[in-house]
Amino acid sequence: MIVILMTKAKIYLKGVDINDYTITGFYYSVGEYNFRKYLNIKSIKDSCGVPDLMVIMMNPGSSSPINENDNGRFETEAKPDVTQKQIIRVMELNGYKYARVLNLSDLREPKSSCFYKEIAPMDSNGINHSLFTENRAKEFNKYFINGIPVIYAWGVNYRLRKFAKRAIALTKNENSIGWNKPGHEYAFYHPLPRTYKKQKEWYEIINKKLSEFK
Repeated sequence: MIVILMTKAKIYLKGVDINDYTITGFYYSVGEYNFRKYLNIKSIKDSCGVPDLMVIMMNPGSSSPINENDNGRFETEAKPDVTQKQIIRVMELNGYKYARVLNLSDLREPKSSCFYKEIAPMDSNGINHSLFTENRAKEFNKYFINGIPVIYAWGVNYRLRKFAKRAIALTKNENSIGWNKPGHEYAFYHPLPRTYKKQKEWYEIINKKLSEFK
């Protein structure tokens, strides 16, 4: 047990070499809004053609394409961020080579308070910004891979409950895991809580649960 814990700490503290991965996403715009449909994180050292890990988070935040292409025509290289590095840390320790990130909402908005305020205007304008809806079932079936581990990590804000219920209804199976907030069925902590201690705790909890699939 001591050896395992030391190994986890070593991998976590060493950081991530982002050059070992290709990070790509599908970006698009509707009116004044910018979106991302999905994000792929793939090891360049492996020829895996299909994701072996799914991750579902709240929204893409500040994610953006390197070439600033938002035309929704093709997948493009994406700028990496710290949340993606946390996912890579989990991948590396558990031997995963290809993670796909989906979100409760496609809206690219780094401030959660602003994100919540935009939900009603998008809904009233008929902008279907969530992949986990009946009208986007064809897209969901295309991008969600069944039979592999799924990490729920969209956060614990109560305003996400409606979206979280949809996501769980569509994806829940014996392969779904997450760090669940006690007493809150639909709340799962984000990979990057506010403190380093909590970030490391998330990492260790998810690693333990993923190891059960091995």
